[in-house]
Amino acid sequence: MSQKIGVLGSGQMGGGIAQVFAQKGFEVVLFDIAEKQLTKGMAIIEKNLVRQIEKGKLDEVAKNQVIGRIQTTLELEDLADCDLAIEAATENEQLKYDIFRKLDQTLKPEAILASNTSSIPITRIASVTGRADKVIGMHFMNPVPVMTLVEVIRGIDTSEETFATISSLVAMLNKEMAVSADYPGFIVNRVLMPMINEACFALYEGVASVEDIDKGMKLGTNQPMGPLTLADFIGLDTCLAIMEVLYDGFKDSKYRPCPLLVKKVEAGHFGRKSGRGFYDYNQGG
Repeated sequence: MSQKIGVLGSGQMGGGIAQVFAQKGFEVVLFDIAEKQLTKGMAIIEKNLVRQIEKGKLDEVAKNQVIGRIQTTLELEDLADCDLAIEAATENEQLKYDIFRKLDQTLKPEAILASNTSSIPITRIASVTGRADKVIGMHFMNPVPVMTLVEVIRGIDTSEETFATISSLVAMLNKEMAVSADYPGFIVNRVLMPMINEACFALYEGVASVEDIDKGMKLGTNQPMGPLTLADFIGLDTCLAIMEVLYDGFKDSKYRPCPLLVKKVEAGHFGRKSGRGFYDYNQGG
């Protein structure tokens, strides 16, 4: 069973993944290319843990133990003795290929390489390594400490042993596993992103306002937040990247990204993280 976990990327997803493993007693090596990102990522982890203390789910001693299990680094070589490395970088195909090539060269031969990709086929990622049998998808949901689902995606060469190890790890994290075949978007985003894209089209075509589209879906289908609010939360750049993977992967016009979504991303309106998306967060909207 894997005991030392490497996480690549200290953003919202990577930081959350590092936190949940550390809270279950695993030693974690959290890697990023910038010290600023690592500092920000650790601050968010600490803030999440303080929130758990306030809710009575954790005490100060346990919080410090969790923080103590996370080693931050700017050197990929510090992941060399990890049993499992989970890539949680930006949803960019070429970037992921580059990371997996380096991981394959850096980690011990028996180590498992996992990707938190939300849409890019695992078989394609595995093909750039010399250990395709040890490459698998572990798609955590955002926010990782709160959401219970992990999509597990087997590439065409992923071994039974690798799958069994990851299945056990998901259970140890007290999370639920949904197993997907290795097609673009897997389960969640293949269903979710076209809904968000269709909400963009409804706005683009003047069917209704941002607020009414969100209200209609929230109150009419009992969703916790409307699709345009959710798009802002995920990041419009991420939504567009996933739609492009779906469109390229299936060559089906139903996955064509909405021109308004494209234009928003071109303008740098990425949602909450940039302060403006379908809503203006600088105005508290």
